[in-house]
Amino acid sequence: MSRVAVVTGGTRGIGEAISIALKAAGYKVAASYAGNDEAAAKFKSQTGINVYKWDVSNYDACAAGLKQVEADLGPVDVLVNNAGITKDGMFHKMTPEQWYAVINTNLNSLFNMTRPVWEGMRERKFGRVICISSINGQKGQMGQVNYSAAKAGDIGFVKALAQEGARAGITVNTICPGYIATEMVKAINPEIVAKNILPQIPVGRLGEPHEIARTVVFLASDDAGFITGSTISANGGQHMI
Repeated sequence: MSRVAVVTGGTRGIGEAISIALKAAGYKVAASYAGNDEAAAKFKSQTGINVYKWDVSNYDACAAGLKQVEADLGPVDVLVNNAGITKDGMFHKMTPEQWYAVINTNLNSLFNMTRPVWEGMRERKFGRVICISSINGQKGQMGQVNYSAAKAGDIGFVKALAQEGARAGITVNTICPGYIATEMVKAINPEIVAKNILPQIPVGRLGEPHEIARTVVFLASDDAGFITGSTISANGGQHMI
């Protein structure tokens, strides 16, 4: 029987590439999304992947959504915590709404999504939890105190939870992408990309969503069973630790 994988923020950007790659690798995939019904419908039509709408910042919504996924597809074996938002601003101008919206979606969602599937993974003695953090969670970024704090928290979440899951056959890892050629990054003025961004990246280009997706597929596989608590940087050499 195919394993079941859930990808949050799974219908657009990096999440879309992850959902498609997992399906190609033989998983039964459920892609969650928050609000863009048109994009989700188009994604489902093009890929045949089941889509589910819920707010990852709301625990009850996550629990109900995951219950529906399990009723439709079976117990969740692989969870990819990918959903994230930005509400950038210099800290002296940052509002509580900007702070809490990003913390709730980018960090608290890891608890909201992982807690409902954790006990089932422990009982079955298998699980893969993969969290998509960011280069800015590793090095920080001016104007993104909220985002950097949340993404750094993702890394701490993974390191601690990996220790709890190890004896139960559950691995927990994080991937920290750098600049990836998603719609958001492509919307940046090309001159700014060429002058200010690409010179920071030793490989001289943006990353591609499918490159992050391939890393997820590997971490989800049986072959990655000895890798847990790891932070994998995928940033073209922009930040090395």
